[in-house]
Amino acid sequence: MTPRSAITVGIAGGAAFVLAIVLGVVVLGGSEPVQASLPSLNVDGVPEPFRRWIIQAGQECPEIGAAVLAAQIEVESNWSPQATSHAGAVGLAQFMPGTWARWGVDADGDGTKDPRNPADAILAQARYMCYLSHEVRRYLAQGRLHGDPLDLALAAYNAGLGNVLAAGGVPVNGETERYAPKIRRALPRYALLTGGAGTTSAFGQGMVEAALAQHGKPYIWGGGNYFGPTGGGFDCSGLVQYAAYQASDGKLRIIRPADAQARQGQHVDPQHLQPGDVIAFRYHGAAEYHHIGIYIGHGQMVHAPDVGDVVKTSDITTSYWKSMEWEVRRYA
Repeated sequence: MTPRSAITVGIAGGAAFVLAIVLGVVVLGGSEPVQASLPSLNVDGVPEPFRRWIIQAGQECPEIGAAVLAAQIEVESNWSPQATSHAGAVGLAQFMPGTWARWGVDADGDGTKDPRNPADAILAQARYMCYLSHEVRRYLAQGRLHGDPLDLALAAYNAGLGNVLAAGGVPVNGETERYAPKIRRALPRYALLTGGAGTTSAFGQGMVEAALAQHGKPYIWGGGNYFGPTGGGFDCSGLVQYAAYQASDGKLRIIRPADAQARQGQHVDPQHLQPGDVIAFRYHGAAEYHHIGIYIGHGQMVHAPDVGDVVKTSDITTSYWKSMEWEVRRYA
């Protein structure tokens, strides 16, 4: 984010990137599973042998989405079908035997329900997460739970819906409290799996891909242009300018700074964000937008934050970002 003094100079904001017990039964193990080495990855971050099933699972449970399911598997087992926790949870999705007995499926039609079978585990995970998502939203509406619906569903997967209900939210017990944040931190690796993140256009997907490709580039105030980094990096509006130009095959030349970018394209209600939309931020009462980022789905944006930082992803559901005024724009 650009220092306030820089706003008066005309380059507004820069940034750097890149992005249980159910009904009384303990669900997923608390100990770390035995992990195998990660198979080769696709462009969307999913190991190739499992990609078909992750995409199908995301389609079957769009309220959670493929990216969340993939990030959850990374945290649970690091993509190892043979992973076993010290508590006895097994497979990619780390099901305990009692939970598997209720939620296991024969996804590939081989006649068995096997938690070590990737197809069975991934589809069962989606089925179970959809159930938990529905339940936590029901309890939120009743006032029996408080918090973010996704965080609550993930906490229920980890510690059990009964424990989440007893706590009235995410249990503050160390492991479960850290579980959802771990998955949110893994989400950027699966940003191109847009299922559940909202529909997106080819242009929006191109914006996301172009920006994510600059992961780790340093924040340089005034850095970046249509063709790439300048001075070795980007500021926030430079990253947006570059991503829009690349996504449009050189047809779209978005001008700078962030405040100008907040007034180009089509206004979008923040409730209808899609990957590739840009979000501009300003402090309440300020005349200009001082920062801008590119939404990639699942409450995450890729941006160039401030001096000393790098292009990265950030969670826009935090109180820091929510405390500001937003302007969402769609350039396509």
